[in-house]
Amino acid sequence: MDSRTGKKIRLGRVLDPRTGKAVVVAASHGVMSGPPAGLATRAEIGAVFGQLAEADGVMVSPGMLPLVEDFFVGRGRPALVLHLDWKNHGRRLYTPGVDGRGEGVLAQLASLEEVAAAGVDAVMTYLYIGQRDTALERAEIERNARIVRDAARVGVAVIIEPRSALEAEGGEALSTGVLSLYCRISADLGADLVKVVWNGSVEAFSPVAQTCFAPILVAGGPGGDDPASTLRLAADSIAAGAAGVMFGRRVFRAEHPAEVLAGLRAVTHDGVPPERALARH
Repeated sequence: MDSRTGKKIRLGRVLDPRTGKAVVVAASHGVMSGPPAGLATRAEIGAVFGQLAEADGVMVSPGMLPLVEDFFVGRGRPALVLHLDWKNHGRRLYTPGVDGRGEGVLAQLASLEEVAAAGVDAVMTYLYIGQRDTALERAEIERNARIVRDAARVGVAVIIEPRSALEAEGGEALSTGVLSLYCRISADLGADLVKVVWNGSVEAFSPVAQTCFAPILVAGGPGGDDPASTLRLAADSIAAGAAGVMFGRRVFRAEHPAEVLAGLRAVTHDGVPPERALARH
């Protein structure tokens, strides 16, 4: 037997084998930024998770698992994705650094042996590059390479979300060139999937997807109040070559998360135009 079989099985729970695409809901924001609107209380977490059964995967933090583990039990349930990292990049409260600016630090929250024992299908880790302190960038590369190796040993899939450490300092950090750089680095480190921020248009994003040989999932960013824009972003992502989306606030902050999720599935897996997908619900 081979751990590659385990990874193939687990990755097949995230990416739908029928389409090769995925709609993953990120519900782990609290570990980085405190209680998020929509998932701030036990009651809100329970209510939202009651509407996420049609997701291909749902990402939670390690501490959320005892609270929501029954959600993942049974045939046809979403894949269990674990948010493996803590970070202080971009935090609004107690923002690190002088004058609210800093290059940030990260920490791994669980070992891959613990992850596999918990039945996790995939982990997500950040990869920050571009720090002025080059020792920080080296540490990020080494940390992610180690996570990929450890995950391969126990048959768990890895999602890397690469980011620029200089995002707060100007638009260049979201340029096609920078996104292409860090997405390709993520793939070459061994990521099974790469989660990446959207850089504004199909034309700007297409080269990013074309030069990253690992499947890409587009992040949702802020949102949740306008389902039409959420479905349009998903459609543009697919048109640009992405393998799906990994949206959080755009789903769990929506007035009707299940309806938004159904629309995202129609757009992502079935190629339904966003206007028609929205009209269905």
